[in-house]
Amino acid sequence: MTNVGVSGPGEPMTSDHLLAEAKTLDAGERKALADIEHYGCHVIHIAAEGELPPFSYSVGIQRASGSPEVVVIGLKQTLAHFIINEYNLRVRTGENFMPGELYAGFIEGFGVTFERVEREFYKEYFGWNLWLYGGPEFEVLQLVYPTVDGEWPWQPDASEWFRAWQPILNSAPVSRQKLP
Repeated sequence: MTNVGVSGPGEPMTSDHLLAEAKTLDAGERKALADIEHYGCHVIHIAAEGELPPFSYSVGIQRASGSPEVVVIGLKQTLAHFIINEYNLRVRTGENFMPGELYAGFIEGFGVTFERVEREFYKEYFGWNLWLYGGPEFEVLQLVYPTVDGEWPWQPDASEWFRAWQPILNSAPVSRQKLP
């Protein structure tokens, strides 16, 4: 992937920027930049592999709106895609999401929370963002969801499977102290 330095965080990308970069980019990179310009983000899905859960993440939200990128781990692609699009829509209308607070409207019937992702996870999870931003100078929030029984991954009654399927990408999550 070619490093793209088209505009600063929070500055809108323009067609002129895209055209200037198009000659050096591959089709996937051009598609990502076009999605960011048109929708405010591009969504990447990584399939489950063996014991590793699937995950989906945004590319370009911080570039387009100044808000952190978002990652969803352990959910099916269609639901994860909806969640990322919903997050993008909400941050583009000015909503802010704080770690450890409960939010509705992402998964029907359940509140979710967010955690800041530590940079030590960026290389493993966020290759397209490392490309877009030219390094780790971006923020990511992880959307964290409970089981259908309302258990959070950090609670003692949460199954080992659930904890492994939704690893928290923060060694000291705020939600652990704020939520049950």
